[in-house]
Amino acid sequence: MNNTIGERRRIIAVDDDIINRMTLEAILSIDYDFTAVSSGPEALKLLTSQLADLILLDINMPEMNGFEVLAALQKNPQTCAIPVIMLTGDLDQETEVRGIQAGAFDFVHKPFIPTLILRRIERTLQLKALQHHMQQEIDKQTAIAQAQLASTERLFREMIETLADTIDAKDKYTRGHSHRVADYAWEIARRAGKSEEYQRDIYYMAQLHDIGKIGIPSSLINKSGRLTDEEYTSMKQHTTIGGTILSHVNEMPELADGARYHHERYDGKGYPDGLAGAAIPEKARIIAVADAYDAMTSKRSYRDALPQAVVRQEILNGRGSQFDPVFADIMLNMIDDDVHYQMREGLV
Repeated sequence: MNNTIGERRRIIAVDDDIINRMTLEAILSIDYDFTAVSSGPEALKLLTSQLADLILLDINMPEMNGFEVLAALQKNPQTCAIPVIMLTGDLDQETEVRGIQAGAFDFVHKPFIPTLILRRIERTLQLKALQHHMQQEIDKQTAIAQAQLASTERLFREMIETLADTIDAKDKYTRGHSHRVADYAWEIARRAGKSEEYQRDIYYMAQLHDIGKIGIPSSLINKSGRLTDEEYTSMKQHTTIGGTILSHVNEMPELADGARYHHERYDGKGYPDGLAGAAIPEKARIIAVADAYDAMTSKRSYRDALPQAVVRQEILNGRGSQFDPVFADIMLNMIDDDVHYQMREGLV
């Protein structure tokens, strides 16, 4: 409850004994906006229109006892934060433990001692105010941290996209390749039932899978016609170059896996390390399928984009040899869903 300066704090007492209610009124009405009711249902009804800063709640009452009223208060989002001091004529420690566990803030024993009850109420209100201010500060700092995290993540994403654009700019025939491969890899991961975090990570990995081409001469990347064996050997070095570059990103070591292993084959005949099957990092296996699809559906220096039927057959032929069969099957389903052959232009 937020009180403006000078506003009296509101206390509601719930007790079926009229003498107790009168005693509490005599003690508290001078310093507080005090209201006393005789039953739990009456208190709950009153609280729907008039909230309080503190509730004094008798335990032993007919119709609803104090624990039942406390449970109702705790369930209601409007009243669950109101501190409750329970009133009891018993000195039973088990009762007090039960009350604290149920959400009571403190206990006051009958018969009431004015100085004691006033001190207990003031202490409770002070602690509640301190708790409220601490929560406000926590919320403030949390919001600042979340904003900083969002800013950092946005900067990270923009830097990756910028690097991807830089990579693709070296190849005049395949502009947008890295972004498309990232889209396809993300969709494969999504269809495979992977988590949102996994999908986000593979998207970043795929964006940078060709970063090693920074170290390959543009004349070789843009050569008209097929590469010679020697040139192909040089071109293959982009996997190790990329892996080395990204190995320095300690916050996301998987980035290096996408760059180094996206040309490994499921049958072990790929490069640079000849890994096979599950030895190839899973995200790299997904990127391999996405990369091959975009390679076949993009115009190259030596050919136009391949027809969709040819692309599908190549993916099918590579299932279990070049590609992980699970992810190859997902790509085949994506192709089958793309009846108008528009996916090659990038996912929306």
